[in-house]
Amino acid sequence: MGRLDGKVAIVTGAGRGIGQGIARKFLQEGARVVIADKVTDRVEASARELSALGNVVPVPGDVTDENVCQSLVDTAVARFGRLDICVNNAGIVRPTSFLDHSRKDWDDSIAVMLTAVFLLSQRAARAMVKQGKGGVILSTASANGHVAERNCAAYNAAKAGVVLLTQSIAIELADQGIRAVAVSPGYVGPTELMIDGGGSPDFFKDMAAHVPMGRIGRIEEIANLFAFLASDEASFISGASYLIDGAQLSEQR
Repeated sequence: MGRLDGKVAIVTGAGRGIGQGIARKFLQEGARVVIADKVTDRVEASARELSALGNVVPVPGDVTDENVCQSLVDTAVARFGRLDICVNNAGIVRPTSFLDHSRKDWDDSIAVMLTAVFLLSQRAARAMVKQGKGGVILSTASANGHVAERNCAAYNAAKAGVVLLTQSIAIELADQGIRAVAVSPGYVGPTELMIDGGGSPDFFKDMAAHVPMGRIGRIEEIANLFAFLASDEASFISGASYLIDGAQLSEQR
């Protein structure tokens, strides 16, 4: 038996990278999964690949749109009869110096990585409350939500917001049996998201040099933590933000 047998999950940003890795792990652990991505071809291709592992339904759409968020929840309930787990993972990276940071890049970053977390979490929580059986809301924060990185003002701010939003959800919904936890990865990859943001082979080597363990994280390592936190084994964990960074933030530089 898998740790998530019988559970139904939503995972956003699951057309590739960490989101796809989380969806894969959830399927391996017995969950049924609704996956979302802004790019239609990407989420449909991801669903075809993942379908060998279990029941997966793709929903293309932009999670900054509250109608798309509601559609994700409605799809999960309509297809599988319930919703137990919501994973907010969609993200963007637009490295820019603070003085040159555009308003559009700021607005887009906050919309995708903070406002969308609020929108989907709220709608998922409403469904969980209606079911009366609790649930768990997991969100991808970042080491950048705890310590700032240069040229990432909007990303840093959005991820810090996810940490505090997670705590807010946790304390307000505890009496409904709903847990909320943030996962804060350090350097992970190489992922397509980081490559889109300008990451080169030399960039990934440089990242590894900043990690005491001497390497960057693997997607499956992040997915393993999400699977544990989504499971009943983590039933007393809520409001926390788990660093998974190879001791990156433990050393002053």
